[in-house]
Amino acid sequence: MIDLHMHTIWSDGELVPAEMTRRARARGVRALALTDHVDQSNVEVVVPALVKFVAETKRYMDVIVLPGMEITHAPPQTIAALAKRGRQLGAKWIVVHGETVVEPVPPGTNLAAIKARVDLLAHPGLITEEEVRLAAKNNVTLEITARKGHSLSNGRLAAMARKLGAAMILNTDSHSPGDLIDEAFARTVALGAGLSSRDFGHMLARSEELVKKALKRKAQK
Repeated sequence: MIDLHMHTIWSDGELVPAEMTRRARARGVRALALTDHVDQSNVEVVVPALVKFVAETKRYMDVIVLPGMEITHAPPQTIAALAKRGRQLGAKWIVVHGETVVEPVPPGTNLAAIKARVDLLAHPGLITEEEVRLAAKNNVTLEITARKGHSLSNGRLAAMARKLGAAMILNTDSHSPGDLIDEAFARTVALGAGLSSRDFGHMLARSEELVKKALKRKAQK
């Protein structure tokens, strides 16, 4: 199990990074990304804090941890600049909080994220075919989520991504210990979205590839 979307007390999660990491490992997670919510007000604080945590603890961890961030409810016009700043600060994994059906995310967020070529567009809600096509072209991964509420549009996304050749991975968007899942339940979420066991295998392989790529990424100047 690889989970590239979760939160700590550096945004709205319940646990410090060390405990979230340990609890995830106990559920069988082999690699994860800490992706606390950011906008222009806190990106300079959150990303360095997560980078520091990973740098000072990775030698003692039996799990791979990527320091990341989730651009959340920011004006779409600012997403590209925020993503660039995150890279400069050392974020190895950049997520954008997509246009979920259960929150008033600014219209245009999905498209701005895809155009900015971020790593992951999370829970993109009623994403359009045009956006899915562009995600495939720009190599932006789309998220099937286990998160309550956000998961309501998983089926739409799964069908469109399969049809148009866009890459998907499955994450939990965990905020608390109760949100964490094991690989067996992740498979259930994928099947519930209309995907096959083969599709689930492809998502696991995609997650592996993305982690390897992220680990090689150097901070931008």
